[in-house]
Amino acid sequence: MLERLIVLVEELSMEVALQPVLLQLVGDGKFEIHPFQCKDDLLKNLPNRLRSYSHWLPPHWAVLVLVDRDDDHCQTLKQPMEATAETAGLVSKTRAGQGNPFQVVNRIVVEELEAWFFGDWRAVQAAYPRVPATIPARAKFRNPDAILGTWEALERILKQAGYFKTGLRKMECARTVAQQMDPARNTSDSFLAFVDAVNAAIAWV
Repeated sequence: MLERLIVLVEELSMEVALQPVLLQLVGDGKFEIHPFQCKDDLLKNLPNRLRSYSHWLPPHWAVLVLVDRDDDHCQTLKQPMEATAETAGLVSKTRAGQGNPFQVVNRIVVEELEAWFFGDWRAVQAAYPRVPATIPARAKFRNPDAILGTWEALERILKQAGYFKTGLRKMECARTVAQQMDPARNTSDSFLAFVDAVNAAIAWV
């Protein structure tokens, strides 16, 4: 049974978004989130961070590494992350195989954090009631992970509804929407993969 989940993320907005979500999935006191300055900063420091964890990581603890895909190909991005875990002497979920214990799991947000918000549009509506309820029914928004430029798309919709007229404040938006999110209703495949990884850690670490 999982005792603690260490989550490495590329920026503060991901940290504030994950706080309420992980409270629902893992429970209070069972996780810690460490933000980096950006995606490149996380990937640059990942080898040393995982090598350090390999020396002291207790049984029943796991490390979750979460990065945006941006313009990268998922496999091109994930393969070096898997190799980094192996070099550090830690067993990744992919390497362990289905149903086996692991210490590290790598997950990619497709394309950006805002895709997860499009995946739970009811949370966006609860946070910003003037946004149209019909957004998920529009062809270009039906698949949250296929939306190009999710940040810009969300900003445009919020501005049209009368919010953030001088520009989207990412931290504020992430915190406000995430507090309304229900993991059970999210339709983003990358969000569901994230939830699957957390649940696997809870069950198998």
